[in-house]
Amino acid sequence: MQVPLYHALIRTHHITSRKKVAALRKAAGKHGCYALLRSGGCPGIMYCKGSEEAVREWVSTVQRLRYKDFHLATKPELIGPASAAACSTEQAGLFEVEAVQSFASEMERRGIAEWWRRAMEFA
Repeated sequence: MQVPLYHALIRTHHITSRKKVAALRKAAGKHGCYALLRSGGCPGIMYCKGSEEAVREWVSTVQRLRYKDFHLATKPELIGPASAAACSTEQAGLFEVEAVQSFASEMERRGIAEWWRRAMEFA
């Protein structure tokens, strides 16, 4: 039986500290979750996916790093079955993109673009 997948989205002012990114990479590996960051400038966007416990622990790690303007755009929530099927084969770890457009493309590929737009307050 497939473990239910959860996801969460975090917005920050920016993500530039390589030391903090290294801590997030370590946390993603430790908790066995997939994390995607839009780093390098404003805005900072973080997406996390995994088991409910893994996502909650990863979000807690982000909170402890005290990012400027931290905003939990969506609390950890269950991913719908269609979206879960689209992204169930991704490996755990942290991945980065440099542009909001690239981040949006990744959300589209997962079938959660509409969810992402609402969370980012674009829609």
